[in-house]
Amino acid sequence: MPGTDGAPERRSPDGAAARRGARRPRLWPELLLIAICYGCYSMVRNLVPADHATAAHRAQEILALEYDLRLDVEYTLNRLFAEHAWLAVPANYFYATMHFAVTIGVLVWLYARHPDRYAAYRTILFATTMVGLVGFWLYPLAPPRMLPGFTDTVISFGTWGIYGSSPMASVSNQYAAMPSMHTAWSLWCAMAVIGVAGRRRPWAVPAAALYPTATIFVIMGTANHYLLDAVGGAVALACGVALSRGALRAFAVLLPARATGPSSSP
Repeated sequence: MPGTDGAPERRSPDGAAARRGARRPRLWPELLLIAICYGCYSMVRNLVPADHATAAHRAQEILALEYDLRLDVEYTLNRLFAEHAWLAVPANYFYATMHFAVTIGVLVWLYARHPDRYAAYRTILFATTMVGLVGFWLYPLAPPRMLPGFTDTVISFGTWGIYGSSPMASVSNQYAAMPSMHTAWSLWCAMAVIGVAGRRRPWAVPAAALYPTATIFVIMGTANHYLLDAVGGAVALACGVALSRGALRAFAVLLPARATGPSSSP
């Protein structure tokens, strides 16, 4: 933190806890901000135009493009899951729960243990999610489980899930598939863990990378997303990083201008 004279405060082991405590954002405003952002996300996501014919046509275009690129792995993975309950059932619960649990866990970890890095990563997550909403609105897409030949593993194995036979199916837009926010959020989690802990704990790098790898495997095996949805999730994260950096640079430019007061204006 800057000292009273504006110079950076000297770092010392004894003052580490105090510095972190001073830099930590207030809890209740953060919780309110997260609640408002998630509420807006859910509301806008569920307002995505639900034209099944158009969404299904786009799904066929996605599959055709992946076939031309030799990336059409969804059906093979879905058959693997559909034929092995020991693989499909845990994957259904993974898809339904880990998306939120791990993301919230990483946010809490950043807030509690690395408050000096929390705000930057939180801003990236919010910006990424907003990019995802734009994608949902502009490109409603039917997931593979809605197409002939694919198996909805939630229905097939009678498990609880976000979609399919889940009670949430009636209140959650079924065509918000591109980009995959499961992929985008899992990549954000890996980026945060590696960026904060990777140098001091080398084992954190492969452990963090395993999570988005498993997520991409699950979203295709359960027939909830295409591989190109996962690519879209990675692009959404990249856009979120760019937007958050632009916002921070704008804030850095505006803050000195405000601090100098009206007398500094021409």
